[in-house]
Amino acid sequence: MTTWFSAADCRLDEFRALVEQQTDRADYPHAAEVRQNVLIYDPEILDADRREAQSELARALLDGPGIVVFRGAFDPAVVDRATAVFTAMISEQRAAGVVHGDHFAKPGANDRVWGALDKFALRDPAAFAGYYANDTLALISSAWLGTGYQVTSQINVVNPGGQAQVAHRDYHLGFMSQQQAEAYPAHIHRLSPTLTLQGAVAHVDMPVETGPTLYLPHSQKYPAGYVAFHLDEFTAYFEDNYVQLPLAKGDAVFFNPALFHGAGTNRSADVRRMANLLQVSSAFGRAMETVDRTAMCRALYPVLRDFAGNVANVVAAAAEGYAFPTNLDHDQPIGGLAPQTQAELLLQALSEKWDTPQFEKALRDQEERRA
Repeated sequence: MTTWFSAADCRLDEFRALVEQQTDRADYPHAAEVRQNVLIYDPEILDADRREAQSELARALLDGPGIVVFRGAFDPAVVDRATAVFTAMISEQRAAGVVHGDHFAKPGANDRVWGALDKFALRDPAAFAGYYANDTLALISSAWLGTGYQVTSQINVVNPGGQAQVAHRDYHLGFMSQQQAEAYPAHIHRLSPTLTLQGAVAHVDMPVETGPTLYLPHSQKYPAGYVAFHLDEFTAYFEDNYVQLPLAKGDAVFFNPALFHGAGTNRSADVRRMANLLQVSSAFGRAMETVDRTAMCRALYPVLRDFAGNVANVVAAAAEGYAFPTNLDHDQPIGGLAPQTQAELLLQALSEKWDTPQFEKALRDQEERRA
């Protein structure tokens, strides 16, 4: 068994053998139909035995096509009320001249509201409650992650002419460069997708010309996929073989974060394609203790400037080595897939021989951006 993945482990013929499988509806008795290899569910799924439904959905995401669509998951009236809140947020951002970075598209190409979950709750708590009381969201989230899950939300609007995203996988390893992903052992590549669930709620009707998300069913099963999606031959295969399903307002799609996917090009003349991008995280993705790593970095910096031992090992033990969670309004992934980590800042300061006041100011600025 491979312990570390590299580009040499990525073989397109093995990938094709997986993604060219056909989804058999007989294996998913609660599904209404299979379209373009994707499982489609109607609201009646909520009337089924809950544990049976959850088991089927978990199998679909893990061993099946990796993607499920729920027709009519959200009441259109509830969606419209939320849309009004999100539209007001976007208008305020535009008036303030805010241009947001994006992970897999050019900054400014789309309208995006980072951290929309708490902004929504604080601006209109009644509308928030009506929206997130949704039973379908609870069903699929608990089916994949169990209890204690954490919801986050980003509003994404792809305007007419907005170009497609590059095919990718998602958080965690999907937000890393190829080199960064290769630094994680293979068992972490297998673990990462089970810690998050990706979803999107359609806030307008999305015919194909508006560019609803492109998917490659069954691609989540390819073990080296977090390396492979960076490679040109895999990108080209995705471009030739993706599926794209139209969605109606209130429909919701959920998928394994390891599924190859990317937002499509909006070729419509006048439809601003709005979706609420949901990322639901496992309760287990947190440490046991709270640690003041900023204070540790501040205390250690004068020592590390002249330290004779292995500085990188000390930094790894003391500083925050991961970019998320953060406040993406201020700490944006412009120029890369993720903002600079605290550990990277500390190593940069040591490498460039900053004096202590300069480092402490940079550390404070970073902490304020992340708050």
